[in-house]
Amino acid sequence: MSLREAVLGISRSDRAASPLQDQVAELFVDLRDDVYRYLLTLGLYPPQAQEATQEVFLRLYVTLRRNVEILNPRAWIFRVAHNYGLKVRARENSALTYDPQIETRLRDPGASPEMSLIERERAVRFNRAIENLSEQQRRCLFLRLEGLRYPEIAATLGISASTVGEFIRRAIARLKKVEP
Repeated sequence: MSLREAVLGISRSDRAASPLQDQVAELFVDLRDDVYRYLLTLGLYPPQAQEATQEVFLRLYVTLRRNVEILNPRAWIFRVAHNYGLKVRARENSALTYDPQIETRLRDPGASPEMSLIERERAVRFNRAIENLSEQQRRCLFLRLEGLRYPEIAATLGISASTVGEFIRRAIARLKKVEP
């Protein structure tokens, strides 16, 4: 038994799962921030989004451990995050959405008062513009901002890729109409 196995408590039967654990760990490192941000856009509070992010990758590990083939792990992860995030939000029955200004204030406490005011005003305008989009337009736009392609967004939301394109086109058109 190696030192790594002893420290992590890996038994002989778990050694075969090590490549699987490494694969999931690599995906976690690559995608956790994207999944977390997406869950915030669904209306989860930061602690809920953190817990949901971990749950998504745990589900990925369990699914892969059952020898289920996942052709596009990124799309699968976002699909599970989407469904799980909506379930958590519905369970909590929270009508309030996450306020992104909280994270902005925590991120840059040393900004000058003028820059802070400008950033807050910009964030308020952006949030108002986003609130005027339909739920589907927001979801498509946020998933696209996370780097997913149209087919991946379509798989995540259960709609066609052409519908994704139309939602994003309409969202961008509405956002362009908002005064700067």
